[in-house]
Amino acid sequence: MSSAVTAQRSSSAQPPLIAVDAMGGDHAPGEVVAGAVRAVREHGLRLVLVGRTPELTPLVAAEGAARELPIVHAEEALAMHEGALAAWRRARSSVAVCCKLIRQGTAAALVSAGSTGGVVSASTVRLRTLPGVLRPALALVLPTRPKPTVLLDAGANADAKPEMLVQFAHLGAAYARIGHGVAEPRVGILTIGSEPGKGNRLARRAAELLSAHASEEPRLDFRGNIEGHDLLAGLVDVVVTDGFTGNVALKSVEGAVSFAFEEIRAALTSSPLARFGALFQRRALRELRARFDSESYGGAVLLGLNGTVVIAHGASRAQGVAQACVLANNLVLGRITDQVRRGVAGVSRAPSWLHRLGSSEE
Repeated sequence: MSSAVTAQRSSSAQPPLIAVDAMGGDHAPGEVVAGAVRAVREHGLRLVLVGRTPELTPLVAAEGAARELPIVHAEEALAMHEGALAAWRRARSSVAVCCKLIRQGTAAALVSAGSTGGVVSASTVRLRTLPGVLRPALALVLPTRPKPTVLLDAGANADAKPEMLVQFAHLGAAYARIGHGVAEPRVGILTIGSEPGKGNRLARRAAELLSAHASEEPRLDFRGNIEGHDLLAGLVDVVVTDGFTGNVALKSVEGAVSFAFEEIRAALTSSPLARFGALFQRRALRELRARFDSESYGGAVLLGLNGTVVIAHGASRAQGVAQACVLANNLVLGRITDQVRRGVAGVSRAPSWLHRLGSSEE
């Protein structure tokens, strides 16, 4: 391990150390290094780059950041097309080495823009889930107002059980409190109708469990069902669903937003008069685009593990990498792992008949 990492670890007054997978992402390692430099200099974070030293050293030197960004060598890197199996096998990959730093207590969090499947698999196997957590969940934010809405699971678990959705609700509530300052997060289940009893067996049973568990500690403000057209309406702060449904919903929202922006751009450039009018709306249009830009939010968070894991968008540039590091730092400072542990412990104390209800067959 780099002596610089050891030296940084010596002072408890310093911010937590974030391990950055420098080899993950469409634009790695150049944009990852640039983003790490920005995170250190603009936000005062402590980072360590993990990857192939011969490739990283000249990039760090070019930024004049050799003293600010220590490097831990990792021989291998997961390609963007590689998934769970490759991540599990490659113990010397940059993601695996980041996880090792967390297990050793050297680093407090992992940030990667690499393959989502690979990062989820590698970190789950190497960091393990917290006691009582059935499965980790991938949580990301939707750009609603006045606060973003947390959606989970966004793809980590294609198949889920009702008990898992109850745990996801507690994971998402903890994230909403710490990551986005929502004091009492409102929770809803994504299904095909807002009325009670609507949805498939999974949604109905999970709603029953959440309704029965809402009055127990730790409390959840469960608001019932929401539909797909409500995802950007801000009706709740946390939207809970299985990974298959969540990923489809997410991709649908992304596609719709992209289509809408293309149509707006076409309309504003369709004639000289339209272009002239657009000049007076430049600031508002820039703010709108920034609000829907994935790089503004730092990426998705894999909740429920013995360590904080932030997965940035694969196409992230320097700004997106920097924001992912900021998000990871804030979650560590907010003790997200402890918050999740307490929430899940409360679920595990629920009466046994609730768990039987969630898994029973009609």
